[in-house]
Parts: sequence; structure tokens; C-alpha cells
Amino acid sequence: MTEQWRLLHTGTHTAAANMAIDRAILVAHSRGKVPPTVRFYQWRPSAISIGYFQSLEAEVNLEKCRRLGVDYVRRITGGGAVFHEDELTYSIVVSEDHPSIPKNIMESYGVICGAIIRGLKNLEIESVYHPINDILVNGKKISGNAQTRKEKTVLQHGTIIMDVDVDKMFSVLKVPNEKIKDKLISDVKERVTSLQHVCEEPTSFEDVARALKRGFEEQFEVTLKEDGLTLEEKELSDTFERECFSVDAWNYRR
Repeated sequence: MTEQWRLLHTGTHTAAANMAIDRAILVAHSRGKVPPTVRFYQWRPSAISIGYFQSLEAEVNLEKCRRLGVDYVRRITGGGAVFHEDELTYSIVVSEDHPSIPKNIMESYGVICGAIIRGLKNLEIESVYHPINDILVNGKKISGNAQTRKEKTVLQHGTIIMDVDVDKMFSVLKVPNEKIKDKLISDVKERVTSLQHVCEEPTSFEDVARALKRGFEEQFEVTLKEDGLTLEEKELSDTFERECFSVDAWNYRR
């Protein structure tokens, strides 16, 4: 009998709420309260998430964010600063002991990213995994991913870029040297792509979600059943949002 995992469509949330929900699912799964879970979501307003080990003030133009209404939050996963706007974001929460998850973190990135690659193939898009944590189409980045392991549980989340405004992204991200900013923007435009640029037909969030659902089912040989957050997860999420992800002490901690 095929193993059944849970699929969540949680819609659009603020940056703090999105990160709180991912953490709540991780905790609930580590307590044995919910099955392995795949989640699809979006960000409103647009946001920047920074990696756990980064400095918010070093990475983000906070004044420009306030003027443009762009949100910001520190993730519990590592990696670099990410601008979230027109994209599908996924997360997967699964036990470290699950037979489909390699103990080696680098190998596990490849396995989980394999689900995204299969999902893109369902949209007739050929993509490849580029270690450590990117997925490329025609040599250009279309997905970035980040992972953490806590309480014997794996959380990996990542983006599938549907469209990208590189100029807006660099208006809210700081660059080390303003003198080379124009060149950096030009380079990123050459190295990053989106579904809008690689799909022959317009592709909606729902189209991508359906394709990725199949991708995860194929990669892990499971059935994804749509469900909702449990009451415990909602309560945990509210607490994490209120006491962690919306708090300056967390976001400015480095």
C-alpha cells in the first residue's frame, strides 16, 4: 500500500506567518502528531527572508523595504537572502529516519530537489540539480532551496520563480560595493530565469502546484492527500509568529 503524506495549500501570508507555519509543522511532526507534510504557499506582501546565520542590517535595505512595503524575516534555515514576490514556495517536513531521506545533508538536498525537477518536467520543463541548493533551467537558476534539521526532523523549503523583478530585488537588498551594482544586476539577469520566460503558455500558481504535487508523489513514491493545519499547529504557529518571527530580537539577532 502506498504511503500517504499530507499536502497543505496555505495560501498567502506575511513573512513572519509563513516561517511560523513551517516551524509549527516541523515541531508537530517531530512529536508524531502529523505525517510527513508538503506545503505550497505564497508571500503577501512581498518579502525578503534572510538565512539563519546572516545579519539583517548587512543584507537588507530596511528603509527601502519600509518605503516599498516589503516584509522581512529571519529563517530557521541557512543560506542567503531571498526576495519573495511572484513565486511558488514549497516546504517539506519529514523525519530524518524516513527511508527516502539520506543521512548525508548534501545527498538529501539532491533527493528533495529531485521532486521539484520531476514537477517541472510535468510542465515540460527540463531542469537539473546544481549543488548545493539550486535548480537550473538552461543553465539559469529557477529555484533556490534551504534546509535545517531539528528534533530529528528535516525541514527544507525553496522557491520556484514564476517571474522576477531583478531591479526591485536589488533595490531592497544591499550589495557589498555600490560601484559594481549595475554590473551585478546585469549578471543576475543573465543567471536567473522564471517560469514566465521558459514556459510557452502562461502558467498559473495552481498549474505549478498540481505539477509539483505529482513531482513529490513520483519522487517519494507516496500519495499526497490534501488536508489542513491541525489545531495544535495553528496554536504553535501563532505562538512562533508572535514570540519569534515578528520580534526584532529574532530578526536583528546577528
